[in-house]
Amino acid sequence: MTRLTKFLVFAGLFFFVHGFAQQRFTLSGTVYEASSNETLIGVTIAFPELKTGVTTNEYGFYSVTLPEGDYRTVVSYLGFKEIERTISLTQNQKLNFSLEEAAQELQEVVVTEDIEKLDIRKPQMSVNALAVETIKKIPVILGEADVIKSILLLPGVTNAGEGASGFNVRGGAVDQNLILLDEAIIFNSSHLFGFFSVFNPDAIKDIKLYKGGIPSRYGGRLSSVLDIFQKEGNSKTLRMNGGIGAVASRLLIEGPIKKDKAAFLIGGRASYAHLFLPLFDIDNTAYFYDLNTKISYNINERNSIFLSGYFGRDVFGISESFVNTYGNAVGNFRWNHLFSDKLFSNLSLIYSDYYYGLKLDFVGFNWNSGIQNFNVKYDLKHYLSDKLQVNYGLNNIYYRFNPGKIEPSNSNSGIVEEQLVQKYANEFAAYIDIEHDITPHLSLNYGLRFSNFMRLGQDQLNIYENDNPINFDPQLSIYQEAEPIETTDPGRGGTLATFNNLEPRVALAYTLDDDNSIKASYTRLAQYLHLLSNTNSPTPLDVWTPSGPFIKPQLLDQYALGYFRNIGNGDYSFETEAFYKDIANRIDYIDGANLIANDAIEQVILNGEARAYGLEFLLRKNEGKFQGWLAYTLSKSEQKTPGRTSEETGINKGEWYNTPYDKTHDLSIYGNYELNEKWNFNTNFVFQTGQPTNYPIGQFEFQGLTVPYYGFRNAQRLPSYHRIDVSATLTPKKNKERKWQAEWVFSVYNLYNRKNAASINFRRNLDTGANEAVRTSIFGIVPAVTYNFKF
Repeated sequence: MTRLTKFLVFAGLFFFVHGFAQQRFTLSGTVYEASSNETLIGVTIAFPELKTGVTTNEYGFYSVTLPEGDYRTVVSYLGFKEIERTISLTQNQKLNFSLEEAAQELQEVVVTEDIEKLDIRKPQMSVNALAVETIKKIPVILGEADVIKSILLLPGVTNAGEGASGFNVRGGAVDQNLILLDEAIIFNSSHLFGFFSVFNPDAIKDIKLYKGGIPSRYGGRLSSVLDIFQKEGNSKTLRMNGGIGAVASRLLIEGPIKKDKAAFLIGGRASYAHLFLPLFDIDNTAYFYDLNTKISYNINERNSIFLSGYFGRDVFGISESFVNTYGNAVGNFRWNHLFSDKLFSNLSLIYSDYYYGLKLDFVGFNWNSGIQNFNVKYDLKHYLSDKLQVNYGLNNIYYRFNPGKIEPSNSNSGIVEEQLVQKYANEFAAYIDIEHDITPHLSLNYGLRFSNFMRLGQDQLNIYENDNPINFDPQLSIYQEAEPIETTDPGRGGTLATFNNLEPRVALAYTLDDDNSIKASYTRLAQYLHLLSNTNSPTPLDVWTPSGPFIKPQLLDQYALGYFRNIGNGDYSFETEAFYKDIANRIDYIDGANLIANDAIEQVILNGEARAYGLEFLLRKNEGKFQGWLAYTLSKSEQKTPGRTSEETGINKGEWYNTPYDKTHDLSIYGNYELNEKWNFNTNFVFQTGQPTNYPIGQFEFQGLTVPYYGFRNAQRLPSYHRIDVSATLTPKKNKERKWQAEWVFSVYNLYNRKNAASINFRRNLDTGANEAVRTSIFGIVPAVTYNFKF
């Protein structure tokens, strides 16, 4: 026997004996809420003596593999009584936990030191989670609890101003946010043009916002992922809750279909302020309604199925001559299957539809447009050990884009029916994501996503000379739309363009000690869809278009470095992160671009680049009667679109200029004070640098008209934005003695009546002839009362 053979035999025997001596077993199960059987996301199952632990996944499942032995196990979740027990692990074991709400005893719940520090050791960074109960307490306009308005209080998150739709993350555009509701894509997250969000807080179970270090299972957007899961329904008893507010009311009903096995949930909201407009002789309409539904069925210990849906509509009309209707409709069938105590899978079949339409009787036509997608996802999570977990899966989305169809609204209309060319695309992705604890001090998340995007054939395609849909006039220094040299009909069977991208992700955490850690991440993302809008915030008329022969996919590289610290045994926490984002192929529009009903959008678009960088701070107070946080972000967001040749000037003469969502300073303060069991007080303060805009820098006379002219893009700013909101919640003491429980929420939005500028326009004073600036403000001080109930 050779020396090498002897060595291999010895080594094999050593590892066999060592492995036998260190025999390992798997503990797995699901964590539920005791009162409803609702699964809980992100629950910590910790083993303090080992300084290790695991959290439940998006479906409440956990699995951890440990050496044989007896372990003190602590199960904890914010707002619930923790469970502590000793587990003897001598074989593979399935163990479910049911957590009870802490209710008024919350202040007396003691979370052990080691459990709080598990987050310090996790490599996941640039992610914020908000409890639904916190969202319901944050004061917002007209007293309606709002998910989008609440995340605006987090570092790195801003919006385009009061009454503006959507949100911006780390200097990114609104269309660069992936918004998911039960895994279905939401294309417009706003009701009433941004005054409310489409998410009913009563129907929501979990909210996470990823700003960087985005896991490989997500893709398709560059700036952030807002991942929202609906409740599954109460499988133990029938429950109802809702609220009556100044402008809208809501009601949610949930209960068992088969006790402890199957449940349903149905919730609805509707606004009614428009019903009072006729009293003031106003013949206008502005209202919204939405519906959340879900059915869950736990077939057995290894299989569960879910069917969820959302439908919402907004209607805005001026008499009968102008009516704008828009909204989302989504549905998801989901199957959770447990192959073993270490391998969990989820299969989802998803449909999403965003519709936007106009009825214009005064010009005699109707406009209908939208985007649909059909999505198939298969995700698996493999719990190899307490130190190593692997996530992998496939995702395929088929898109159908309807940029617009014009139809005559009546028989007297002179409008000819016209369908703009519909576009089709398919996006496929495969990913692997690994969570790996290398040493007690070093943890890694690393993964790779492969994405493939095919722009499928369509009925009509323009052909341009030299494949150039935009011409540049060097004498006038302006860009002009190129005339097609011919139009072809490629048909639905072909492929117009194909893009492939590898998207690596890596994040690490290095713990300096039990209270301090340093984290870093690198993320590469590809985005194949573009929102065509030259307004500062999205409107229902904005159109989504896919990458193709003339529009390249956007590509992002983001780097982040952060320091995280627990203070005072977890009573306080401090986070700071620096980030840098570099974006290729960010589209911009030539001066005078027309985006409405444009069947050749490539004639007004140029590809450029963008960058954003900044520093975020977040200081939280987590315990005691007074809780809250202070968030501050110092950042810069810029864009550049140079000329394609040396003769071209590009946009803004090829120089960097502020994006419309650049906010140098962003400060948010939120506080919650629980005076006693009866009264709870909340307040928030917001300050943001004014939004970039353009003011006239001069004027000239032309044929008796005064024409203003403008300088570089976004060279000026609106005045700084700031306000204070307050609220007080009254919970009657008699709630404890009856099933019907209620509370009154008294709120004041913009307490000191700040007239924040939504825009500034310029006009000539008719009396003096001088030019003057006019500030347009949407809201001053707004008091509101809301009555919430549950039984």
